[in-house]
Amino acid sequence: MNLSDYKKEFLTYLNKEIQIKEPKNLYEPIHYILQIGGKRLRPILTLVSAHFFNGDYKKALPAALAIEVFHNFTLVHDDIMDEAPIRRGKTTVHKKWNLNTGILSGDAMMLHTNQLMEAYDDEFKELMVLFNKTALEVCEGQQYDVDFETRTDVTINEYIKMITYKTAVLVACSLKMGAIIAGANKVDANSIYYYGLNLGIAFQLQDDYLDTFGDQATFGKLIGGDILENKKTFLYLKLLKVISEDDKKILLNYFSTTEKSDKKINTVTLLYSKYKIPALVKEEITYYTKRSYKNLGDSSITEDGKLFFTKLGDELLNRTV
Repeated sequence: MNLSDYKKEFLTYLNKEIQIKEPKNLYEPIHYILQIGGKRLRPILTLVSAHFFNGDYKKALPAALAIEVFHNFTLVHDDIMDEAPIRRGKTTVHKKWNLNTGILSGDAMMLHTNQLMEAYDDEFKELMVLFNKTALEVCEGQQYDVDFETRTDVTINEYIKMITYKTAVLVACSLKMGAIIAGANKVDANSIYYYGLNLGIAFQLQDDYLDTFGDQATFGKLIGGDILENKKTFLYLKLLKVISEDDKKILLNYFSTTEKSDKKINTVTLLYSKYKIPALVKEEITYYTKRSYKNLGDSSITEDGKLFFTKLGDELLNRTV
């Protein structure tokens, strides 16, 4: 099977499990957010991990869906917090319906993840311990992200911790869940976890890069959104280390206001380019991707599995969406 085959199997399962039912105003937004696309990377990783640790990937389908529902739950609530109008090129849930619907439907999604995990017997406790730990870390990461918007002393190490919690731990969890369901030993389950953790950091760094330098038509989100929200991304923090005093005043002036204008986006983007920040970000992406390959090499996953996950990392370095 190739990646598209796993995605097809997953989407078939998702469409069977996620139905619009009464009350319609609760379940229709859930169906909407789960149907408007997305890479489906995390659930596919769960299935592939189970397969390459010599398990039945179909047994991992409920866990894969739990991961996808949880991920989309975080997107619904993140969009509310960020006041974002667009998600995957479509209107966000709280804009299409209303704020209260976005909150309540998101809550229902979180609870549905727990129901999906009830499909497991022997693995249930281990899966739930991992999942709950991960879910709480994602919330912590989101809070760090919010806090950073009003702080002026954020460090690069703090930023890496924030994206590790907000993004990378869920990628790592997806892979480890597949390994657990397949009956992998603890060493292998932990190795694939840290492969996912480092790959997830690289993934988020690439996402931050694309937020400023991507194409809105393919990226699916508003370009420059991080700049408008005064997010202290890796690009911003790296720029602070090399920028001249005169340019720094311009940068800090924009990031001290709530101005949301094309001029703000264009000015900050030009500063990033002037100080060659895109190249520095790509170096960091390469660093974490190589770390993930080292973690992968520490596992006894099949050679086909190592080839697949190495290729996935290579594609991450060159993605545009």
